[in-house]
Amino acid sequence: MNTSELFLIAIIIIFSLPYMIWRGLRTDYYAPLVVVQIITGVLLGPGMLDRVFPDYYNFIFTPSVVQSLNGIAWWAVMLFVCLAGVELDLKKAWQHRRESAITAGWALGTPLMFGCLVAVGLLKFDGWVGSDALTWQFVMGVGMACAVTALPILILLMEKLELLRQPIGQRILRYASLDDIAIWGVLALILMDWQRVGMQLIFLFTFVFAAFCFRRLMPLLVVNDRWYIALIWLAACSLSADMAGLHFMVGAFLAGAVMDAEWFGQEKVDQLRSHVLLVFMPVFFLSTGLRTSWALGGEAVMITAFVLLVASVSGKLIGVHIAGKLLKWPAGEAGVIGWLLQTKALIMIIFVNILLDKHIISSNAFTALLLMAVASTMLTVPMVAPKLKRIMNR
Repeated sequence: MNTSELFLIAIIIIFSLPYMIWRGLRTDYYAPLVVVQIITGVLLGPGMLDRVFPDYYNFIFTPSVVQSLNGIAWWAVMLFVCLAGVELDLKKAWQHRRESAITAGWALGTPLMFGCLVAVGLLKFDGWVGSDALTWQFVMGVGMACAVTALPILILLMEKLELLRQPIGQRILRYASLDDIAIWGVLALILMDWQRVGMQLIFLFTFVFAAFCFRRLMPLLVVNDRWYIALIWLAACSLSADMAGLHFMVGAFLAGAVMDAEWFGQEKVDQLRSHVLLVFMPVFFLSTGLRTSWALGGEAVMITAFVLLVASVSGKLIGVHIAGKLLKWPAGEAGVIGWLLQTKALIMIIFVNILLDKHIISSNAFTALLLMAVASTMLTVPMVAPKLKRIMNR
């Protein structure tokens, strides 16, 4: 079979298998379709399918097919990360800056500290640290992976729980928006190449000037033109960041962070996010699964994933409960907010993909972090729904 036929077989598998599992097993309560797609990507990766059916795996996922899928995955994740930047709600965060800063600070700082402690423990064992990583980069990278909140998936889950347009839902978005900025800022620091620091500083100064001009231009255009210019802006920012030694996803996030959803209409932005999740992101999930590794053995990877999960969830809950005490929240609110903010999924997976690309973590650490992200997201709705019901019935 030629490459185009194998590519189409891979596409059929990517879209049909997760959908059949999601519908057939009715997993939506604890595992939304995006989570099932991530799990399916892991199962189709070399750690699973290649071991069970190596002939089928090698037949379908040839280097040329994988390269084609990766191209789609790169564009998909650039669009998704850009939309995460667009969805930042910094104006409301500034209006409620004391509450937002206290909550976001504790919600980020505590799981970051717990994750860093786990990373320090992993330094004592071979097979977890990437080949090009400095010790502080590995520790900070793993710690930040434990602190990430997946803003776009958080929005989807709050829509599912009918929380998004309620006051508590808007508060949670403010906290998540501030954490999102901190996460990408720390990532840029981790990726800083001191041999190319001049180029990176030039990129940042040039970006500020270009963003000023971009923001002046966009309101002058008709809506249809704004979409085209936004896509060109996204590609240009991503290319510039990558050439400067940062990752192209950092550029994609910055490109979205300086855009206003009002330029396009919030409803249109929501639709685009849904379409990207439907049409493109399943390919990214598969390409992510193809990067998993179980070279240290399934038991070691699973134990590490569990320890990371405990550090991540407990850190987020403890941090939010401390914020709740300081701000005198009503009983039960901290539990709901903490469980929602510990949602990982896509942004964390994108984050660790970058760490793997830059050889800061190994494939084994990547696999453990990926499993942690999946488990974290699957826990969210089952843990939040009963707590939310008790609050609403008071």
